[in-house]
Amino acid sequence: MDAGSAGVLITLLLLSVLWFLVGRSHKKRSQLPPGPAPWPILGNLWQKNVLPLYRTYEKLSSRYGPIFTVWLGPKPVVVLCGYEVVKDALLGHSEKFGGRPEIPLQVQLSKDYGFISNNEKKWQELRRFSLSTLRDFGMGKSSMSQRVQQEAQHLVELLAKLEGNAFEPMMLFRHAAANVICSVVFGSRYSYSDRAFLELLNMIGNYISFFVSPIAMVYNTFPNIMHHLPGPHRKVLADCEKLKDYIRERVEHHHLTLDPSCPRDYIDCFLMKAEKEKSSPENMYSNEDLVMSVFNLFGAGTVTTSNTLVFFLLILAKYPHIQTKVQEEIDMVVGAGRAPNTEDKLRMPYTNAVIHELQRVHITRVENFPRMTTQDVMFRGHTIPKGTTVIPVFSSVHMDPTQWKNPKEIDPGHFLDEKGEFRKREAFMAFSAGKRMCPGEALARIELFLFLTTLLQNFTFQLAIDYEETDLLSLWAEIEKKAIPGKFFAIRRLVSS
Repeated sequence: MDAGSAGVLITLLLLSVLWFLVGRSHKKRSQLPPGPAPWPILGNLWQKNVLPLYRTYEKLSSRYGPIFTVWLGPKPVVVLCGYEVVKDALLGHSEKFGGRPEIPLQVQLSKDYGFISNNEKKWQELRRFSLSTLRDFGMGKSSMSQRVQQEAQHLVELLAKLEGNAFEPMMLFRHAAANVICSVVFGSRYSYSDRAFLELLNMIGNYISFFVSPIAMVYNTFPNIMHHLPGPHRKVLADCEKLKDYIRERVEHHHLTLDPSCPRDYIDCFLMKAEKEKSSPENMYSNEDLVMSVFNLFGAGTVTTSNTLVFFLLILAKYPHIQTKVQEEIDMVVGAGRAPNTEDKLRMPYTNAVIHELQRVHITRVENFPRMTTQDVMFRGHTIPKGTTVIPVFSSVHMDPTQWKNPKEIDPGHFLDEKGEFRKREAFMAFSAGKRMCPGEALARIELFLFLTTLLQNFTFQLAIDYEETDLLSLWAEIEKKAIPGKFFAIRRLVSS
């Protein structure tokens, strides 16, 4: 066979494969909610008018309706938009939409250990154990509030030493949030000058940042290819192994010093539970399950809270009248003679409303945190097969004009009634909703309130750089991924007690 004939055959073969993929994709598309046409193989991955969803859901839902399908490579993903649809799915049909699809990047890191395992029984068991243990160590109680208060005072002391010089809060706040969770998980906190711990914080921060990045979405779509290619995923995963090694060292130390009559922290409690369950054939409390559970607690309890606090500072620096009004309420209710406590929240409706409002407008990527249908679902006129990946767009809930008077404006009045008292809103889903709601919500609420009020009791925050970007959410996205520095001044307040 000559070279020309071979070339023709190869071309025909490739065209045949492409035709097969297009035909199979078309058949799948006809069985799912409508959506933008995918490219062969890549789907909608590189289509800027489709992803990221927090930027495009409005246009897509106006064209296809509040339930539509996008394609991440060859995999269809059903997207849910708007309060009524998301509420109906996650609360009205919580079991049917309560599955978790396999996320290859997570599997590569965890090897399916820990409380985010895809083994449903293990997930339920370890999640239940972790929540119960964290409650025993004060999550949601006054003892946890005291830990946060103490850490907030350390932050105040550090900022006071700056004497008004500009600072970047990302790592500082990350360290503070990490110390709160570490006091429960490891039984200790770490000095802000501990370089080894700062390196660990940087590793976990880099992992979380990568996990929500477009490259991670490509990895999760084509894991068998990406796993063999060079790229940032290799360094991130290698760094995570270093963090896991550090956790293993702490676990081994706990093994050697464990006193079952007096457990010191989460690790001790896990080891004691593992001893009780060692004869169980399911073996849900292995050493590696402990390592990954600690890893996930450390990551979830550190990066999300600290990033949210930095976002708060950005908005308050951009809207000084809101910052001033919060400080006036702090001065009136708390004064300067003591630190804020969680009981103060009941008497601080405006501050509570501001925290909720800033969480409402805080945009995060959702593509890498999907749900999955656990059975065939007939949902609002659409048939969604079992095992289909589902993405509820919480930004669409928080920006739903049927639920919020001024959805695209920062308005604390969204959470205040006509008497100026705080009011809860069902359309507030900052911690998700339904079966897979954030297990750290109680701790996060305490931290956001106490860190913010303690900081504003002592300082007024101003931007140290005159950013040209006028779109606050775009500005935040650049700061979050460290494309530009997020620098602030912390100006000491003098408040009479």
